Amino acid sequence: MKSYSSARDEFSGMQGVFLDANENPYDFSLPLGEGKREGINRYPDPYQSELKKVLAELKGVSTKNMLLGNGSDEVLDLLFRAFCEPKQDNVVVTSPSYGMYKVLANLNNVELKEVLLEEDFSLNADKILEVVDDNTKMILLCSPNNPTGNSIAFEVIERLLNNANCLVVVDEAYIDFSTKSSYIEKLSKYNQLVVSQTLSKFYGMAGIRLGMCFASEEIIAILNRIKPPYNVNSLTQNKAIELLKLNKENYKQEVMEQRELLSAALKKLPFVVKVYPSEANFILIKTTDANGIYNKLLEQKIVIRNRTKEQLCENCLRITVGTPEENQLLINALNF
Repeated sequence: MKSYSSARDEFSGMQGVFLDANENPYDFSLPLGEGKREGINRYPDPYQSELKKVLAELKGVSTKNMLLGNGSDEVLDLLFRAFCEPKQDNVVVTSPSYGMYKVLANLNNVELKEVLLEEDFSLNADKILEVVDDNTKMILLCSPNNPTGNSIAFEVIERLLNNANCLVVVDEAYIDFSTKSSYIEKLSKYNQLVVSQTLSKFYGMAGIRLGMCFASEEIIAILNRIKPPYNVNSLTQNKAIELLKLNKENYKQEVMEQRELLSAALKKLPFVVKVYPSEANFILIKTTDANGIYNKLLEQKIVIRNRTKEQLCENCLRITVGTPEENQLLINALNF
């Protein structure tokens, strides 16, 4: 398959008289500032070159090992479309985990094999390997896991990488809140390893929709071949470059401190059965009546996630760590 050759593929320079892409020659937007290229009347850089340079320095990985998408969901969808044959292949996921994996499998008509986590939400690699077969193209793992908040031990993922003949995709949406290292460090060792990350959580850019995929040059080349030519718009690229220059360490420290304070406060409530340890920016709690608590909070316009219908999560609620003021409002509201 040949990828679509856009106008910006044929000429990638920053300056010139651009009469090649049937664009509007007039920029009706506000000035983008000194040093910026043309405004929103021009198509964006299809390979996000300047943004990738910033991310490469931040993440310690070559731009050749990087693909950017319209949120992590697009990155994951591209993996399904590139590597899975509809009605023939399958992927393996854990449960409970991020619900979009199941949606993408259904959307792409790919069989989904679910492996239940242990009672403590840890992952047994042997259970995964038992269901892997010749038609398994991907194992999708979320670490730290959503909604449980725990990280998957590297020994477990390493066992899968060494014994499963398929891609192992590690979704690290919450890695910046964890004490564990990113699996990006292992890319040179395992050519079937794919790591996805996002700017939505730690970096506070959920509204601009930017996801990142890190993998071998061969995998990235395949994904570039099938991705939409202008999947990351100019506004997203420019805003990401601007905000990535800000130091977020103070925020990370605040989240970790608030996470501990919120956990301690939740443990004191009579209807909280268990507060699970978390390496993310949220906390999962087991209660005596998840539906009742959820509805009472809604009445006070405090919105959390009710996870009681997920496997192993009966009567469980997922609570995002908010600002100190928001967390206090939550605790006050929970003192029925």
